[in-house]
Amino acid sequence: MKSNRKIALVTGGAKRIGQAICRLLHESGIDLMIHYRHSADEAKKLQEDLNKIRNDSANIIQADLVDTNILPNLIEKTIKTYGRLDILINNASSYYPTKIGKMNEENWNDLIGSNLKAPLFLSQLAADELIKTKGCIINITDTHIDKPKKNYIIYSIAKSGLTALTKSLAQELSPEVRVNAVAPGPVLWPENNEEFNDIYKQRVISQTLLKKMGTPEDIAIAVKFLVLDAPFITGHILAVDGGRSLSL
Repeated sequence: MKSNRKIALVTGGAKRIGQAICRLLHESGIDLMIHYRHSADEAKKLQEDLNKIRNDSANIIQADLVDTNILPNLIEKTIKTYGRLDILINNASSYYPTKIGKMNEENWNDLIGSNLKAPLFLSQLAADELIKTKGCIINITDTHIDKPKKNYIIYSIAKSGLTALTKSLAQELSPEVRVNAVAPGPVLWPENNEEFNDIYKQRVISQTLLKKMGTPEDIAIAVKFLVLDAPFITGHILAVDGGRSLSL
């Protein structure tokens, strides 16, 4: 199937922030290849919803991004399905604490693999096609990139590396490909993390200048802006955190 519309590959697109990004880009006329790891039910439901709106506009692909041998298939399947690739959204992310004395190599491989290594090699694999389509890459980083969060050593390393990768790729792939990042603040609480009790949540919200939570849709709006409405922006990290990064 060949498409005249722009095509986006969104990693971790089945739920939470990734799903919000997929829905808004789709609403904006972009067709999607939606990657998921474990969230098959959510991915299939999202695909069904979007294809009801516009036929054959959403496809899904399963992969564990930590396995770099699988990564070429994501790019190849996207191009084979749609005939092109215009947008790569590196959103998939593992997130959990790693304290000194308790972290291990498995933690390192998972957190670095999903948050930094996969975005690097997916970007490299997509580069030729993105140059051809004069496309863009959007990475999803974190509001803590300038001030690492205590007990999240490996995650902080990975997201700081992703920020550096964003700026490096902007240089390497210019002038044909724009590369930017969005750094979310508190928009969703992590799943299955006991640290985030009610007291902690209120403290985090109080640290934002706007004194409220954001939403996944806030991140999606920022991504859409960088994809469709920012032709003269590259190498930029856009904080969408209610001003929290100013008060950390």
